[in-house]
Amino acid sequence: MKHYSDIIYSPVITEKSMAERKNGVYIFKVNKSATKEEIKKAIEEAFKVNVKSVNTLNTKAKRRRVGRYAGMTKTYKKAIVTLKDGSTIDL
Repeated sequence: MKHYSDIIYSPVITEKSMAERKNGVYIFKVNKSATKEEIKKAIEEAFKVNVKSVNTLNTKAKRRRVGRYAGMTKTYKKAIVTLKDGSTIDL
């Protein structure tokens, strides 16, 4: 099994993700090749919590411009982790 730091990269900090924390839902950037089971085990090992479910999605690149320079944002895999009642993660 891979170490959890090879699977979980960082939490996603947005207004929507911060509002979902009240419901026990946390969002993380994860390795593109990680499965839901690997993500679940990594979260449980890293934060010592009980995971109820894991949903994943692959983000698409978006066009961005800064002045006259145009480019694309990076793609990444996002994991939406729901914890069982009574579990919280301190980030």
